[in-house]
Amino acid sequence: MRTQRQVVDYSLQKRAVLRDVHNGKIGTLEVCDASPYLKSAARFHGEPTEERCPICRRDNLTLVHYIYGDELKQSAGQARKLAELPVLAMTLREFQVFVVEVCQSCAWNHLAEQYLLGRDALTADELDRVEAVAASSTAGRHRDIGSSSHGWDARR
Repeated sequence: MRTQRQVVDYSLQKRAVLRDVHNGKIGTLEVCDASPYLKSAARFHGEPTEERCPICRRDNLTLVHYIYGDELKQSAGQARKLAELPVLAMTLREFQVFVVEVCQSCAWNHLAEQYLLGRDALTADELDRVEAVAASSTAGRHRDIGSSSHGWDARR
C-alpha cells in the first residue's frame, strides 16, 4: 500500500548547481553550508546511501527526511527515520516530507525531493483494511495487559 504522491524531484536543479560549482561560478563554501542541526539530524536520523558526495568524494551521502503538516502539531519540522514514515502515513491524513541529502565531511546539502504522504490517498477498501489491522493489534495489546490491575506489566 503506497500513499506517496505529488513527488517533486530536484535532481535537475542539483545537476545545475554542481555544473556551476565545477565551472567556478559558485564556490564550494556556498553549497557546503549544512547547519549543525542538519548534520546532527543526518547522524541520528539519516539513512545512509551508496552515493558519494559530489563535492568532496570522501563520504557517502546521507538522506534526512523532514516532516511537516497541520496534524503533526509540535512534531512538525522534525527529522524522522525512513522506517517511521509508513506508520505516520497510516495514522495521519496528510503530511509533507522533504528529503535532504547531506555530506557529513564537507557539509554539502541539497533538497533531493519532496512528496505528500497520508491516509487521504487511500481508497475506502484500503482504509477499511488499515483500520481493521489497527483494531486487531490494539485488541491484542489489551489482552496482553489484562492481568495487571494498573494497566502495565512490570516485566516491561
